[in-house]
Amino acid sequence: MNKIFLTSLPLLAAVGAFHPIASAANEVKGPMAFKPIPGSAYDELTNDPAILNESTWMIPEGFKQSIVSDESDLNIYINQDWPDMNTVNETRIQAGRYLYRTHEVRPGNDQRNDGKLGGTVSVVDLRTGIAKELAAREDWEALDGLVWTPWHTLLVAEETNSGGYPDPDYPLATGGLVYEIELEKKDPATAKKVTARPLLGSIAHEGIETDDEGNVYVIDEDRAPGGSIFKFVPDNYGDLSSGKLFALRVKNGGQTGEAEWVELQLDPVTFDAQVAAEQVGATSYCRPEDLERIGKTLYAALTCEPRIGGKDGPGAVLAISLNEMPMVSYFVEAGINIATENKAAGITGLKSPDNLANGPDGKLWIVEDNVPSDIWVAEPDNDGDGHADGVHLFASLKDSTAEGTGIYFGKNPQKLFVNVQHSGTGNDKTMEITKIKKLHKSDKKHND
Repeated sequence: MNKIFLTSLPLLAAVGAFHPIASAANEVKGPMAFKPIPGSAYDELTNDPAILNESTWMIPEGFKQSIVSDESDLNIYINQDWPDMNTVNETRIQAGRYLYRTHEVRPGNDQRNDGKLGGTVSVVDLRTGIAKELAAREDWEALDGLVWTPWHTLLVAEETNSGGYPDPDYPLATGGLVYEIELEKKDPATAKKVTARPLLGSIAHEGIETDDEGNVYVIDEDRAPGGSIFKFVPDNYGDLSSGKLFALRVKNGGQTGEAEWVELQLDPVTFDAQVAAEQVGATSYCRPEDLERIGKTLYAALTCEPRIGGKDGPGAVLAISLNEMPMVSYFVEAGINIATENKAAGITGLKSPDNLANGPDGKLWIVEDNVPSDIWVAEPDNDGDGHADGVHLFASLKDSTAEGTGIYFGKNPQKLFVNVQHSGTGNDKTMEITKIKKLHKSDKKHND
């Protein structure tokens, strides 16, 4: 498969009719410089594989999109092979070569083609195109969150609170656990060891992130009454077998403002971080999803904030300053620095932000759990008001049942990786969207 296709026609002629955002921005600067597309793919939604395998996303002029790996390369599950989040080897001698993915399966949902159960982590060799399983366990349930640690291991996390596939070593854990995968030093496509890390809490994990001090941040992806945001501080750098778990608590009782990290008393049998967080009055949010750190700020995608009067909101992105006195704000909020989506009226805006990525120049990239699933780019908060100085529409997914997920930048600052899951074609896939390099005058002359 691995087809390459270009957006070479003028934008409006190439993609058809759109419903414009209230105000269109000029070109967004940086390595991925682009002119925002004028609206979501409302008029382009389809489940036709002939279209979606050639042009899955609406993207700006000057970019190309290609399939990195799909179910023709690796098809693990009977129904759907769901690649969720990804990261690449950024630190060692083969930095940027491998792409890692978690595959989310739940009890009674997707059985493996070999008759076994449980989730999987796969790896794609970007040099050869070969995709294979890295690690699998029959007790892995709803495997989702994934991050590369500064000490060269992978952390993967279960997004469940059902305990349908209990870990045999921690059978009374109330929800999902975090697992650490150690890779072979000479072969990053081979797992050497997998270890459960229950001290990071047993909850419905999804977003997971680290900082330069070796702390690990996780979330509880809960809708009602809501999930908290946690910080694990290890006793020793790179060793997650001992340490303390904290939860974020906003001091004024609201969702934003001055905050603190409150130490939790984690039950050594159930490891239930949600109960421990409730005991100290930790702040809860409506379905926290992904986490992303850029410098000294931790961002959290909140699918249904701000919740008003018990009613779910359109979603927001939270910013938490990582200093001695954390400050919490809605970095991206519908009606403040981005429109509120109204699909019925054809108004493009924010709806259900899900996955986050650190862009090559410090901008925050956001992908929605929505149809159509949009990719937004948020400018840094340079004026200090807690909000992104601008939010721009980069891409919109044309697949009528799918969502984008696992958005990520590797070594190449002009190449974005993103997964497409729950595709109407039945063919989930990992894709790259790459900026087309402009030819210099001398190159054009040589090519004439």
